[in-house]
Amino acid sequence: MSTHNDYTESLSTEAALERLSTKTLGRLVVRSGEDIELFPLNYTVHDGKIFFRTAEGTKLFNLAFHKDVLFEADDADLDESSAWSVIVKGEARILTSHSEVLAAEDLPLKPWTPSLKYNFVEITPREVSGRVFLLGEEPQRF
Repeated sequence: MSTHNDYTESLSTEAALERLSTKTLGRLVVRSGEDIELFPLNYTVHDGKIFFRTAEGTKLFNLAFHKDVLFEADDADLDESSAWSVIVKGEARILTSHSEVLAAEDLPLKPWTPSLKYNFVEITPREVSGRVFLLGEEPQRF
């Protein structure tokens, strides 16, 4: 880790992906025409890529036309007075081949809601950035 200051440290790509793999709830940002949309979703990390499932709808429709995405996950441990955040810039791809879908079915990736989500999406990172924050009280301002 490299130090930004006494309270923030940058993570290497490997360390950031390792942190990302410890959680299952993240946020996906996709382009929607001239706008952007944000979707919370559950995910898993496998072989350096992010995978999630989705039903038919806005998210899947937009991914078919706009492959560039942002993905973010974070966590805070108040007992340890620390937090982290990882942001991935990457390309999303809807899995279509039978062998890819079968392989994705074996990942620990089940819908959180009682809904059918037949579509698997893979995000290949282009850029991964992560930071760890040491939490504490705000210093005296005056």
